[in-house]
Amino acid sequence: MKRMLIIMAGAWLALAPQATFAEPEEPSPSAEEVKQDLALQLAQRWDQLKYNTPDKQARVAGFKKLAEDAKALAQAHPDDPAPKVWGGIALATLAGEDGGLGALGLVKEAKALLEAALAQHPNKELETSIHTTLGSLYYQVPGWPIGFGDEDKAVEHLKKALELSPDSLDANFWMASYLWDETRRYKEAAEYFRRALAAPARPGREIADAGRKAEARALLAKVEKKLH
Repeated sequence: MKRMLIIMAGAWLALAPQATFAEPEEPSPSAEEVKQDLALQLAQRWDQLKYNTPDKQARVAGFKKLAEDAKALAQAHPDDPAPKVWGGIALATLAGEDGGLGALGLVKEAKALLEAALAQHPNKELETSIHTTLGSLYYQVPGWPIGFGDEDKAVEHLKKALELSPDSLDANFWMASYLWDETRRYKEAAEYFRRALAAPARPGREIADAGRKAEARALLAKVEKKLH
Protein backbone atom coordinates (compact mmCIF):
# COMPACT_ATOMS: atom_id res chain seq x y z
CA MET A 1 0.00 0.00 0.00
CA LYS A 2 2.75 2.38 0.91
CA ARG A 3 4.50 1.54 -2.37
CA MET A 4 1.29 2.32 -4.28
CA LEU A 5 0.94 5.70 -2.54
CA ILE A 6 4.52 6.59 -3.37
CA ILE A 7 4.01 5.66 -7.04
CA MET A 8 0.78 7.69 -7.21
CA ALA A 9 2.42 10.67 -5.57
CA GLY A 10 5.25 10.46 -8.08
CA ALA A 11 2.81 10.33 -10.98
CA TRP A 12 0.91 13.36 -9.66
CA LEU A 13 4.13 15.36 -9.33
CA ALA A 14 5.11 14.41 -12.88
CA LEU A 15 1.83 15.79 -14.19
CA ALA A 16 1.87 18.94 -12.07
CA PRO A 17 3.00 22.19 -13.73
CA GLN A 18 6.73 22.62 -13.31
CA ALA A 19 7.91 25.74 -11.52
CA THR A 20 10.02 28.02 -13.66
CA PHE A 21 12.90 29.93 -12.14
CA ALA A 22 13.60 33.10 -14.09
CA GLU A 23 16.88 34.93 -13.70
CA PRO A 24 16.45 37.67 -11.10
CA GLU A 25 16.02 41.03 -12.77
CA GLU A 26 18.50 43.75 -11.97
CA PRO A 27 16.83 46.58 -10.09
CA SER A 28 16.02 49.61 -12.20
CA PRO A 29 18.26 52.59 -11.52
CA SER A 30 16.81 55.18 -9.18
CA ALA A 31 16.02 58.70 -10.34
CA GLU A 32 19.09 59.93 -8.48
CA GLU A 33 21.32 57.36 -10.20
CA VAL A 34 19.97 58.44 -13.59
CA LYS A 35 20.78 62.07 -12.75
CA GLN A 36 24.29 61.15 -11.65
CA ASP A 37 24.87 59.20 -14.85
CA LEU A 38 23.68 62.14 -16.96
CA ALA A 39 25.96 64.53 -15.08
CA LEU A 40 28.94 62.20 -15.59
CA GLN A 41 28.24 61.91 -19.33
CA LEU A 42 28.21 65.71 -19.70
CA ALA A 43 31.36 66.01 -17.59
CA GLN A 44 33.19 63.41 -19.67
CA ARG A 45 32.31 65.23 -22.90
CA TRP A 46 33.79 68.40 -21.42
CA ASP A 47 36.89 66.47 -20.31
CA GLN A 48 37.50 65.13 -23.82
CA LEU A 49 37.11 68.56 -25.41
CA LYS A 50 39.26 70.38 -22.86
CA TYR A 51 42.15 67.96 -22.59
CA ASN A 52 42.01 65.52 -25.53
CA THR A 53 41.10 67.80 -28.44
CA PRO A 54 44.24 69.61 -29.66
CA ASP A 55 42.58 71.39 -32.60
CA LYS A 56 41.14 74.73 -31.46
CA GLN A 57 38.38 74.85 -34.07
CA ALA A 58 37.25 71.39 -33.03
CA ARG A 59 37.25 72.44 -29.38
CA VAL A 60 35.21 75.56 -30.08
CA ALA A 61 32.68 73.61 -32.15
CA GLY A 62 32.55 70.91 -29.49
CA PHE A 63 31.93 73.32 -26.62
CA LYS A 64 29.19 75.03 -28.62
CA LYS A 65 27.49 71.68 -29.22
CA LEU A 66 27.93 70.65 -25.58
CA ALA A 67 26.37 73.91 -24.40
CA GLU A 68 23.45 73.48 -26.81
CA ASP A 69 22.88 69.88 -25.75
CA ALA A 70 23.09 70.75 -22.06
CA LYS A 71 20.59 73.58 -22.44
CA ALA A 72 18.21 71.29 -24.32
CA LEU A 73 18.51 68.73 -21.51
CA ALA A 74 17.90 71.49 -18.95
CA GLN A 75 14.62 72.30 -20.69
CA ALA A 76 13.64 68.63 -20.90
CA HIS A 77 14.59 67.99 -17.25
CA PRO A 78 13.93 71.28 -15.44
CA ASP A 79 14.20 69.70 -11.99
CA ASP A 80 17.73 68.42 -12.61
CA PRO A 81 20.41 71.08 -11.99
CA ALA A 82 23.23 69.10 -13.66
CA PRO A 83 22.49 70.12 -17.29
CA LYS A 84 22.39 73.77 -16.23
CA VAL A 85 25.73 73.40 -14.46
CA TRP A 86 27.43 71.79 -17.45
CA GLY A 87 25.77 74.21 -19.85
CA GLY A 88 27.24 77.04 -17.78
CA ILE A 89 30.67 75.43 -17.59
CA ALA A 90 30.68 74.78 -21.36
CA LEU A 91 29.73 78.40 -22.10
CA ALA A 92 32.37 79.74 -19.71
CA THR A 93 35.02 77.53 -21.31
CA LEU A 94 33.84 78.53 -24.79
CA ALA A 95 34.23 82.20 -23.86
CA GLY A 96 37.85 81.55 -22.94
CA GLU A 97 38.48 79.55 -26.12
CA ASP A 98 36.66 81.75 -28.62
CA GLY A 99 37.18 85.17 -27.05
CA GLY A 100 36.14 88.13 -29.13
CA LEU A 101 33.18 90.42 -28.68
CA GLY A 102 30.81 87.55 -27.98
CA ALA A 103 32.72 86.33 -24.93
CA LEU A 104 30.98 88.69 -22.52
CA GLY A 105 27.56 87.48 -23.65
CA LEU A 106 28.67 83.88 -23.17
CA VAL A 107 29.89 84.42 -19.62
CA LYS A 108 26.71 86.29 -18.69
CA GLU A 109 24.64 83.37 -19.96
CA ALA A 110 26.94 80.95 -18.11
CA LYS A 111 26.47 82.91 -14.89
CA ALA A 112 22.68 82.85 -15.27
CA LEU A 113 22.63 79.08 -15.78
CA LEU A 114 24.91 78.46 -12.81
CA GLU A 115 22.84 80.68 -10.53
CA ALA A 116 19.64 78.95 -11.65
CA ALA A 117 21.22 75.58 -10.82
CA LEU A 118 22.37 76.84 -7.42
CA ALA A 119 18.80 77.91 -6.60
CA GLN A 120 17.75 74.26 -6.99
CA HIS A 121 19.88 73.18 -4.01
CA PRO A 122 22.04 70.63 -5.88
CA ASN A 123 24.16 67.93 -4.28
CA LYS A 124 27.54 68.79 -2.78
CA GLU A 125 29.54 67.85 -5.86
CA LEU A 126 27.49 70.03 -8.19
CA GLU A 127 27.33 72.89 -5.70
CA THR A 128 31.11 72.81 -5.40
CA SER A 129 31.41 73.01 -9.20
CA ILE A 130 28.98 75.94 -9.31
CA HIS A 131 30.84 77.98 -6.69
CA THR A 132 34.21 77.13 -8.26
CA THR A 133 33.08 78.24 -11.72
CA LEU A 134 31.35 81.39 -10.48
CA GLY A 135 34.45 82.27 -8.47
CA SER A 136 36.69 81.88 -11.51
CA LEU A 137 34.30 83.99 -13.62
CA TYR A 138 34.05 86.80 -11.07
CA TYR A 139 37.81 87.28 -10.99
CA GLN A 140 38.46 86.88 -14.72
CA VAL A 141 35.57 88.90 -16.19
CA PRO A 142 36.07 92.70 -16.35
CA GLY A 143 34.25 94.72 -13.72
CA TRP A 144 31.61 97.41 -14.11
CA PRO A 145 30.71 99.06 -16.49
CA ILE A 146 31.93 96.40 -18.96
CA GLY A 147 31.15 93.20 -17.11
CA PHE A 148 30.16 91.73 -13.75
CA GLY A 149 33.67 91.03 -12.44
CA ASP A 150 33.95 91.42 -8.66
CA GLU A 151 36.96 90.30 -6.62
CA ASP A 152 35.03 90.10 -3.35
CA LYS A 153 32.42 87.81 -4.90
CA ALA A 154 35.17 85.74 -6.49
CA VAL A 155 36.74 85.08 -3.09
CA GLU A 156 33.34 84.41 -1.52
CA HIS A 157 32.50 81.72 -4.07
CA LEU A 158 35.95 80.12 -4.03
CA LYS A 159 35.92 79.94 -0.24
CA LYS A 160 32.45 78.41 -0.30
CA ALA A 161 33.63 75.75 -2.76
CA LEU A 162 36.52 74.85 -0.46
CA GLU A 163 34.25 74.84 2.57
CA LEU A 164 32.02 72.30 0.82
CA SER A 165 34.87 70.20 -0.59
CA PRO A 166 38.26 70.94 1.00
CA ASP A 167 39.99 68.25 -1.09
CA SER A 168 38.44 69.30 -4.42
CA LEU A 169 40.95 69.42 -7.27
CA ASP A 170 39.15 72.23 -9.10
CA ALA A 171 38.33 74.31 -6.02
CA ASN A 172 41.96 74.26 -4.86
CA PHE A 173 43.24 74.88 -8.40
CA TRP A 174 41.07 77.95 -8.94
CA MET A 175 41.81 79.42 -5.51
CA ALA A 176 45.51 79.00 -6.29
CA SER A 177 45.05 80.55 -9.74
CA TYR A 178 43.24 83.53 -8.24
CA LEU A 179 46.01 84.08 -5.68
CA TRP A 180 48.65 83.74 -8.41
CA ASP A 181 46.93 85.89 -11.03
CA GLU A 182 45.33 88.61 -8.96
CA THR A 183 47.10 89.01 -5.62
CA ARG A 184 50.67 87.77 -6.12
CA ARG A 185 50.36 85.98 -2.77
CA TYR A 186 52.76 83.34 -3.97
CA LYS A 187 53.20 81.34 -0.77
CA GLU A 188 49.44 80.82 -0.40
CA ALA A 189 49.07 80.09 -4.10
CA ALA A 190 51.76 77.40 -3.87
CA GLU A 191 49.96 75.75 -0.96
CA TYR A 192 46.66 75.55 -2.87
CA PHE A 193 48.40 74.21 -5.98
CA ARG A 194 49.96 71.49 -3.82
CA ARG A 195 46.54 70.64 -2.40
CA ALA A 196 45.19 70.40 -5.94
CA LEU A 197 47.96 67.98 -6.85
CA ALA A 198 47.15 65.87 -3.79
CA ALA A 199 43.42 65.73 -4.58
CA PRO A 200 41.92 62.22 -4.70
CA ALA A 201 41.02 60.62 -8.02
CA ARG A 202 37.47 61.07 -9.29
CA PRO A 203 35.89 57.93 -10.78
CA GLY A 204 35.17 58.48 -14.46
CA ARG A 205 37.06 61.79 -14.54
CA GLU A 206 40.55 60.44 -15.16
CA ILE A 207 41.13 62.67 -18.18
CA ALA A 208 40.17 65.83 -16.31
CA ASP A 209 42.21 64.81 -13.26
CA ALA A 210 45.35 64.31 -15.36
CA GLY A 211 44.85 67.49 -17.36
CA ARG A 212 44.08 69.74 -14.41
CA LYS A 213 46.97 68.37 -12.37
CA ALA A 214 49.32 69.00 -15.29
CA GLU A 215 48.15 72.63 -15.31
CA ALA A 216 48.61 72.86 -11.55
CA ARG A 217 52.11 71.38 -11.79
CA ALA A 218 53.15 73.88 -14.46
CA LEU A 219 51.80 76.86 -12.52
CA LEU A 220 53.31 75.64 -9.25
CA ALA A 221 56.73 75.61 -10.95
CA LYS A 222 56.23 79.28 -11.89
CA VAL A 223 55.11 80.18 -8.38
CA GLU A 224 58.09 78.44 -6.81
CA LYS A 225 60.46 80.44 -9.01
CA LYS A 226 58.97 83.58 -7.50
CA LEU A 227 59.52 82.21 -4.01
CA HIS A 228 63.24 81.52 -4.50
